[in-house]
Amino acid sequence: MFLKQYFYHSHVRKAIIAFGTIFNQIEIKRKDTDGNYLQSLRVPLSYSPKQKFIARIAAQSDVETRSTAISLPRIGFEMTGLTYDPARRLGIVQKNINTNSTYSDSVQTQYTSTPFNMNIAMYAFAKNQDDGLQIIEQILPFFNPDFNVSINDIPEMGIKRDLQILLDGVSYEDDYAGDFLARRSVIWNLNFTMKLNFYGPVSNQGYIKTAIAKTYTSLDTTSTVSTKYEVTYTPDPSLPTDNWDYVEQFDEYYNAE
Repeated sequence: MFLKQYFYHSHVRKAIIAFGTIFNQIEIKRKDTDGNYLQSLRVPLSYSPKQKFIARIAAQSDVETRSTAISLPRIGFEMTGLTYDPARRLGIVQKNINTNSTYSDSVQTQYTSTPFNMNIAMYAFAKNQDDGLQIIEQILPFFNPDFNVSINDIPEMGIKRDLQILLDGVSYEDDYAGDFLARRSVIWNLNFTMKLNFYGPVSNQGYIKTAIAKTYTSLDTTSTVSTKYEVTYTPDPSLPTDNWDYVEQFDEYYNAE
C-alpha cells in the first residue's frame, strides 16, 4: 500500500448507520371507513438491494397473511456509488492537530480530508397507495433539500462533523395493471447524496522547541560592512500545555565585508 501503517476510520459504515437512524422510526396508521384507527405499524428498515425485495414480494401470493414471508410496508436502502467532490477540496498539505494529545513529547497530526459524495438509493414498498403516501409525507418535509446529522468522524483527533444529506429526487412505481393473480406493487424510489470526508492515518509529531532566525544589518547606508545576527527562541517550559513564554538568545554571529 501507500504507507506501512494500517488505518481504518469506518467512514462509510458510520455514514450508513447515520442514514438508517434517520428513517428507523417511521410509522403508518390504518383507519376504517369512519376514520377510526384500526392498526398502527412501525415500518421495518433494512440495508438490502431493491431487486431482492421485489423478488421476495413477487414470490408470495399474499405477503401479509404469511408469518414467514416478508411483510409490507417496508423500507430498504443501499449504497450505489462514490464520486469525488472537487468543490469541497482543501489544500493537500494542511494538517489537523490534536492539542489534547495524551503524549507528553508529541502531538497527533493528520492531513485534511478528501471529499467524496456517496449515493444512496432508498425504496419504500407498500401494499396499497395510502401506506406509501404516509411514509413519503414523513420524509419529504425534512429535506429542503438537505438534512444534517452530526457524527463523530475521528474520535482520536476530536473531529466531529455535520454530515450533509441531500435529497436528489423522488420517483414512483405502481404496477396496477395485470390479471387478478398478479399482486399490486407500490414502490417509492428516493435518491440521496451524502457528503463524506475520508481521512488518512493519524501520526505523532514532536514539538518544535527551538526556532532560529538569521538576520543581516548594515551600519549605515553608505557602508558595505554588514553584520549577521543569529536569534534563537526556545519555549520555557518546553511543553505547550504549560503556561510558558519565550527565552530569547540574541548573538552577534560575525562581521563581514
